[in-house]
Amino acid sequence: MNLLSYRGVQPQIEAPPHFGARAAVIGRVRLGAGAWLAESSTIRADGHDVRAGRDLMLGPRATVHIAHDLYPTLIGDQVTIGEYAVIHACQLGDGCVIEDGAVILDGSTIEAGAVIEAGAVVFPRTQLAGGHAYSGRPARTLRPLAGGELRARREALRAKVTGSPPDGRPASAFDLTAIDSTAFIANTATLIGHVVAAANTSVWYGCVLDAVDGEIVIGKRSNVQDNSLLRCGPGGRIALGEDSTVGHNVRLGGCTIGDRSLIGIGAVVAEGTIVEDDVFLAAGATTTPGQVLRSGKLWGGQPARALAPLDDQKRKLIADTIPTYCEYADELARVQKAAAAAR
Repeated sequence: MNLLSYRGVQPQIEAPPHFGARAAVIGRVRLGAGAWLAESSTIRADGHDVRAGRDLMLGPRATVHIAHDLYPTLIGDQVTIGEYAVIHACQLGDGCVIEDGAVILDGSTIEAGAVIEAGAVVFPRTQLAGGHAYSGRPARTLRPLAGGELRARREALRAKVTGSPPDGRPASAFDLTAIDSTAFIANTATLIGHVVAAANTSVWYGCVLDAVDGEIVIGKRSNVQDNSLLRCGPGGRIALGEDSTVGHNVRLGGCTIGDRSLIGIGAVVAEGTIVEDDVFLAAGATTTPGQVLRSGKLWGGQPARALAPLDDQKRKLIADTIPTYCEYADELARVQKAAAAAR
């Protein structure tokens, strides 16, 4: 099992969980009995606590994280979370069902017995009552749950998760000379082909950077967060500038992202997209092929459109993420090295 400490705090697990290939649990985590962590799922509690009750099910490539020194993530009993979903710095009540690709954002509270449908995004600091299904971006009430529906949807999602076949991901195969000695590559990330990682960059747990017959370049101090998928076709290129962030569970095709930009959790950036310097692309947003996201703006929606000028608060969030992730990376590089040496 890939259980890693953070600043001397080891995950605490009530009973041995099911632990899929490349799953990772890091830092200030407390898990109740009966946890099922599918392939490449990640629970990362470096900057705050993650506490989950009994019988948690976390689907393939799903991510649980916190907001540094601001919000923990608190998960009740018998919560079921689908493939590629993100639970970020929020609270989930007992029995909630979070379907594939859904995103729950910072400071939100989902009361017991709610269903968040596939692909929905719960915006920050939202409170949703139990006993209802929610869908959309932002997530809104779809309807009350019918009698027995919560149990049926939980059982259906759990059956899907437990029956998920291995993803057949190859071992990493990349040019080590292109990875700076100060870069952090998480031990469950997969890098294929020509990947360039500059000084103080980081590639996090469960990520796939696939540059077969192409190139992926990550500029200084930039980070690619857990379970993001970066793929460029033959002759293609993904370029990430300096001091930029690719959030959890993002999908990037061949594109260019400038300096001091942030690609929000669960966003999809299409082939040929150009993201200029100083751009904030909101969680769950999608771009269209060849779209240009102009500098100095907040972009969001499906497809993405300019929503507002980039204010001081958003600029600060982008800037503050960089030293935080450099700090996380320095510590976990040390922990990974020690764990590997001890095997």
